[in-house]
Amino acid sequence: MPKFIIEREIPGAGELSRDQLRAVSQTSCGVLRELGPQVQWVESFVTADKIYCVYIAPDEALVREHAQRGGFPANRVSRVHAIIDPTTAD
Repeated sequence: MPKFIIEREIPGAGELSRDQLRAVSQTSCGVLRELGPQVQWVESFVTADKIYCVYIAPDEALVREHAQRGGFPANRVSRVHAIIDPTTAD
């Protein structure tokens, strides 16, 4: 199943409280339940003004539908073609 990185431009994202992040997570999980098991949220990284999310989904359209239903921006959706880490050098 393809993996995607979603870049969400959210000014002040790094200053969101734990409760605010919990609320966003709950909204996302609710939409995921509606869409069914074909879309999976793996993890997200919160920076100063963006949130980068990793999703597994059959296609970009379903990733964008999740964003639309949840009211989240999806400024850039990129399909992952390979994953590397320090062990790739071995």
